[in-house]
Amino acid sequence: MGKKAVCLISGGLDSCVTAYIAKKEGYEIYSLSFNYGQRHKKEIQSAKNIASSVNAKQHIKFDIDLDKFGGSSLTDMSLIPDKDHSLEEIGNTIPSTYVPARNTVFLSIALAYAEAIDADAIFIGATSIDYSGYPDCRSGYIKAFQKMANLATKKGVEGKLIKIKAPLLNLSKTEIIKKGLKLGTPFEKTWSCYIGSKKACGKCDSCLLRLKGFKKAQVNDPIEYDHLPDWYF
Repeated sequence: MGKKAVCLISGGLDSCVTAYIAKKEGYEIYSLSFNYGQRHKKEIQSAKNIASSVNAKQHIKFDIDLDKFGGSSLTDMSLIPDKDHSLEEIGNTIPSTYVPARNTVFLSIALAYAEAIDADAIFIGATSIDYSGYPDCRSGYIKAFQKMANLATKKGVEGKLIKIKAPLLNLSKTEIIKKGLKLGTPFEKTWSCYIGSKKACGKCDSCLLRLKGFKKAQVNDPIEYDHLPDWYF
């Protein structure tokens, strides 16, 4: 029997590349996406498209109402996501788009899913290099969750560990894009923008980090933008 992996797929660039890495490593993919009360559902459709392109055995869209708590500009419509930052500003502080404990919630549900299907690993597209300052995208956090997973599951107690794999953790956005290109990752199916318009805004932190990565990789981003910063040209 082949090895199985639960892949957290958000619809964004990083999770897409991560899913293709899992596929390259020979895992049968079981994809998991979350409708958690975010500002728009465009990323959910992107996640579905990515799951299909990576030939996921199953794709589960899990509904969870984090918008009931608020506390983030991604779930509270009265707040506005940060935009028009210089690249030097991004990551200096934890931004308004941080969703309280989001990765902990998502990984906990992924852990339950993984144990239920007897999976060997969970893949998450967290990155600690070119990121927006999120505390749950750091190596110490991933290691701590792995320790918890080992203690909290029947598989872990029996010595059949479910590995928490974050293959992009120490890669820059440019390195992630280059890796994705080698794997044939369909970047045109991904959505990174915090705004759910027809085109990406080109102004939010997520758009700026993505555009920076493509520029440094010397490759055109295949998605359309409403605005492109001067430095992109």
